[in-house]
Amino acid sequence: MGGFAVILASRSPQRRAILEQLGIPFEVVVSAHDEGVLAGDPVATVEQNALGKAREVLARVALEPGELVLGVDTVVVVDGRTLGKAAGEEEARASLRLLAGRRHEVFSGLALCDGRREAVGHAGTGVRFRPLDEVAVARYVAAGEWRERAGAYAIQGVGSALVESVEGDYFNVVGLPVALLVETLAAFGVAPFSWAPPTP
Repeated sequence: MGGFAVILASRSPQRRAILEQLGIPFEVVVSAHDEGVLAGDPVATVEQNALGKAREVLARVALEPGELVLGVDTVVVVDGRTLGKAAGEEEARASLRLLAGRRHEVFSGLALCDGRREAVGHAGTGVRFRPLDEVAVARYVAAGEWRERAGAYAIQGVGSALVESVEGDYFNVVGLPVALLVETLAAFGVAPFSWAPPTP
């Protein structure tokens, strides 16, 4: 595919950083889609939100040949309870207390659209937190990193010290499942590493 580029329907700096790391050309158009939560169904939630974000941007942007709109949504699930982004510090502390010393799942939905067809999928990653006392929880929340993060933590930042182990795609926990992205791009005719210019 010539002139391949992604339009990222997200304001997430983590997703931008992953695309930059991969060398995938992209621009950002923040979606105005309202994220919803379907009770008891995190997979449907993230897939529906990812597709909603992509469709909302697609309706506003005239795509050039080779451009694809990328929508992504991520939630944290523990004991069947879906945790999105904390609304404030008390909610962030409650989320961290719930996750402390336990295993949870991180689900991301991913949608790609080109105006003619859509592909939607999801990835899941298991994460286990170290035990945390109230002092550790309070200090992490005071650092402010929890804002705009599903489950009120960022695994790639200071929050890496919260984590004991990861099972699955680490980048999914950061916010963009790379393996699923590469697989979905291939379905649109974008071969892996075709976006990476050769080293002179």
